[in-house]
Amino acid sequence: MRELLLVDGYNVINSWPELKPLRDNLGDARDKLSDVMAEYGEYHKYDVIIVFDALFTADDEHKDRVNCHLDIIYTGKGETADSCIERLTYEAVNDGRVVRVVTSDGAEQSVILGAGASRIPSLELRRDVRRLKKQLRRDYTGKVTLPVTRIEVGDRLDPETAARLDAMRKGHMPHEKP
Repeated sequence: MRELLLVDGYNVINSWPELKPLRDNLGDARDKLSDVMAEYGEYHKYDVIIVFDALFTADDEHKDRVNCHLDIIYTGKGETADSCIERLTYEAVNDGRVVRVVTSDGAEQSVILGAGASRIPSLELRRDVRRLKKQLRRDYTGKVTLPVTRIEVGDRLDPETAARLDAMRKGHMPHEKP
Protein backbone atom coordinates (compact mmCIF):
# COMPACT_ATOMS: atom_id res chain seq x y z
CA MET A 1 0.00 0.00 0.00
CA ARG A 2 1.35 3.43 -0.94
CA GLU A 3 2.00 6.05 1.70
CA LEU A 4 -0.52 8.90 1.80
CA LEU A 5 0.64 12.48 1.33
CA LEU A 6 -1.95 15.05 2.42
CA VAL A 7 -1.23 18.60 1.23
CA ASP A 8 -2.76 21.78 2.65
CA GLY A 9 -3.09 23.42 -0.77
CA TYR A 10 -3.47 27.10 0.10
CA ASN A 11 -0.80 26.82 2.80
CA VAL A 12 1.66 25.64 0.13
CA ILE A 13 0.53 28.24 -2.42
CA ASN A 14 1.03 31.02 0.16
CA SER A 15 4.47 29.65 1.15
CA TRP A 16 6.19 28.97 -2.16
CA PRO A 17 7.71 32.03 -3.87
CA GLU A 18 6.92 30.67 -7.36
CA LEU A 19 3.24 30.16 -6.48
CA LYS A 20 2.61 33.40 -4.56
CA PRO A 21 2.40 35.54 -7.73
CA LEU A 22 -0.34 33.23 -9.02
CA ARG A 23 -2.64 34.02 -6.07
CA ASP A 24 -4.53 36.55 -8.20
CA ASN A 25 -5.67 33.60 -10.31
CA LEU A 26 -6.10 30.75 -7.84
CA GLY A 27 -7.08 28.33 -10.62
CA ASP A 28 -3.61 28.70 -12.16
CA ALA A 29 -1.95 28.32 -8.75
CA ARG A 30 -3.97 25.18 -7.98
CA ASP A 31 -3.16 23.71 -11.42
CA LYS A 32 0.56 24.38 -11.01
CA LEU A 33 0.58 22.81 -7.54
CA SER A 34 -1.37 19.83 -8.85
CA ASP A 35 1.17 19.29 -11.66
CA VAL A 36 4.10 19.48 -9.25
CA MET A 37 2.47 17.11 -6.75
CA ALA A 38 1.54 14.58 -9.46
CA GLU A 39 5.19 14.30 -10.50
CA TYR A 40 6.48 14.30 -6.92
CA GLY A 41 3.94 11.71 -5.80
CA GLU A 42 4.73 9.36 -8.68
CA TYR A 43 8.44 9.58 -8.06
CA HIS A 44 8.05 8.74 -4.35
CA LYS A 45 5.13 6.31 -4.93
CA TYR A 46 2.70 8.32 -2.77
CA ASP A 47 -1.04 8.59 -3.00
CA VAL A 48 -1.51 12.38 -2.89
CA ILE A 49 -4.55 14.33 -1.75
CA ILE A 50 -4.44 18.12 -2.03
CA VAL A 51 -7.04 19.83 0.16
CA PHE A 52 -8.33 23.35 -0.56
CA ASP A 53 -10.57 25.40 1.71
CA ALA A 54 -14.01 26.18 0.39
CA LEU A 55 -15.22 27.19 3.84
CA PHE A 56 -17.50 30.02 2.74
CA THR A 57 -19.25 28.13 -0.01
CA ALA A 58 -22.74 26.72 0.14
CA ASP A 59 -21.56 23.61 -1.72
CA ASP A 60 -20.84 20.19 -0.28
CA GLU A 61 -17.32 18.78 -0.26
CA HIS A 62 -16.29 17.48 -3.64
CA LYS A 63 -13.35 15.54 -4.94
CA ASP A 64 -11.66 15.76 -8.34
CA ARG A 65 -9.66 12.72 -9.40
CA VAL A 66 -6.63 13.90 -11.38
CA ASN A 67 -5.22 10.39 -11.79
CA CYS A 68 -5.32 7.12 -9.86
CA HIS A 69 -2.83 8.47 -7.29
CA LEU A 70 -3.82 12.15 -7.06
CA ASP A 71 -7.07 13.60 -5.76
CA ILE A 72 -8.05 17.19 -5.06
CA ILE A 73 -10.61 17.86 -2.36
CA TYR A 74 -12.51 21.12 -2.02
CA THR A 75 -13.96 21.27 1.47
CA GLY A 76 -17.66 21.76 1.94
CA LYS A 77 -19.71 24.33 3.73
CA GLY A 78 -18.37 25.00 7.22
CA GLU A 79 -15.27 22.78 6.96
CA THR A 80 -11.71 24.07 6.85
CA ALA A 81 -8.85 22.39 5.05
CA ASP A 82 -7.30 21.76 8.46
CA SER A 83 -10.34 19.87 9.78
CA CYS A 84 -10.60 17.88 6.54
CA ILE A 85 -6.90 16.96 6.73
CA GLU A 86 -7.29 15.94 10.37
CA ARG A 87 -10.28 13.71 9.51
CA LEU A 88 -8.46 12.10 6.58
CA THR A 89 -5.34 11.60 8.72
CA TYR A 90 -7.25 9.83 11.49
CA GLU A 91 -9.07 7.60 8.97
CA ALA A 92 -5.89 6.63 7.11
CA VAL A 93 -3.83 6.00 10.25
CA ASN A 94 -6.66 3.85 11.63
CA ASP A 95 -6.54 1.87 8.37
CA GLY A 96 -2.83 1.21 8.96
CA ARG A 97 -1.47 3.62 6.37
CA VAL A 98 1.65 5.72 6.70
CA VAL A 99 0.55 9.35 6.43
CA ARG A 100 2.59 12.49 5.82
CA VAL A 101 0.97 15.92 6.00
CA VAL A 102 2.35 19.00 4.24
CA THR A 103 1.56 22.19 6.15
CA SER A 104 3.39 24.97 7.93
CA ASP A 105 0.49 25.58 10.31
CA GLY A 106 1.93 24.90 13.80
CA ALA A 107 -1.39 23.94 15.39
CA GLU A 108 -2.19 21.60 12.52
CA GLN A 109 1.23 19.97 12.81
CA SER A 110 0.62 19.24 16.50
CA VAL A 111 -2.75 17.63 15.79
CA ILE A 112 -1.51 15.40 12.97
CA LEU A 113 1.55 14.34 14.97
CA GLY A 114 -0.81 13.36 17.78
CA ALA A 115 -2.83 11.32 15.28
CA GLY A 116 0.24 9.29 14.31
CA ALA A 117 1.19 11.03 11.05
CA SER A 118 4.40 12.83 10.22
CA ARG A 119 4.68 16.40 9.04
CA ILE A 120 6.50 18.10 6.22
CA PRO A 121 6.66 21.90 6.41
CA SER A 122 5.68 23.59 3.12
CA LEU A 123 9.13 25.07 2.48
CA GLU A 124 10.81 21.73 3.22
CA LEU A 125 8.60 20.13 0.56
CA ARG A 126 9.63 22.90 -1.85
CA ARG A 127 13.32 22.15 -1.22
CA ASP A 128 12.72 18.44 -1.82
CA VAL A 129 10.74 19.13 -5.02
CA ARG A 130 13.49 21.41 -6.34
CA ARG A 131 16.18 18.82 -5.47
CA LEU A 132 14.16 16.11 -7.22
CA LYS A 133 13.64 18.20 -10.37
CA LYS A 134 17.36 18.98 -10.51
CA GLN A 135 18.20 15.29 -10.14
CA LEU A 136 15.71 14.26 -12.85
CA ARG A 137 17.10 16.88 -15.26
CA ARG A 138 20.63 15.65 -14.59
CA ASP A 139 19.69 11.97 -14.95
CA TYR A 140 17.41 12.19 -17.97
CA THR A 141 18.40 15.23 -20.00
CA GLY A 142 22.16 15.12 -19.58
CA LYS A 143 24.71 14.07 -22.15
CA VAL A 144 23.56 11.05 -24.14
CA THR A 145 26.26 8.44 -24.71
CA LEU A 146 25.94 6.42 -27.90
CA PRO A 147 27.85 3.23 -28.64
CA VAL A 148 31.25 3.92 -30.21
CA THR A 149 30.86 1.23 -32.85
CA ARG A 150 27.90 -0.19 -34.64
CA ILE A 151 26.99 -3.78 -33.84
CA GLU A 152 25.77 -5.68 -36.88
CA VAL A 153 24.27 -9.16 -37.25
CA GLY A 154 27.23 -10.29 -39.36
CA ASP A 155 29.53 -9.62 -36.43
CA ARG A 156 27.74 -12.34 -34.47
CA LEU A 157 27.70 -15.08 -37.14
CA ASP A 158 30.27 -17.72 -37.84
CA PRO A 159 31.99 -17.34 -41.29
CA GLU A 160 30.15 -20.28 -42.93
CA THR A 161 26.68 -18.98 -41.96
CA ALA A 162 27.63 -15.43 -43.03
CA ALA A 163 28.78 -16.76 -46.46
CA ARG A 164 25.52 -18.70 -46.94
CA LEU A 165 23.38 -15.68 -46.04
CA ASP A 166 25.43 -13.46 -48.37
CA ALA A 167 24.93 -15.94 -51.22
CA MET A 168 21.15 -15.99 -50.55
CA ARG A 169 21.09 -12.19 -50.55
CA LYS A 170 22.75 -12.19 -53.99
CA GLY A 171 20.22 -14.68 -55.29
CA HIS A 172 22.52 -17.68 -55.36
CA MET A 173 21.47 -20.74 -53.52
CA PRO A 174 24.36 -22.07 -51.49
CA HIS A 175 25.18 -25.70 -51.90
CA GLU A 176 24.02 -27.82 -49.06
CA LYS A 177 26.44 -30.21 -47.48
CA PRO A 178 25.22 -33.79 -47.43
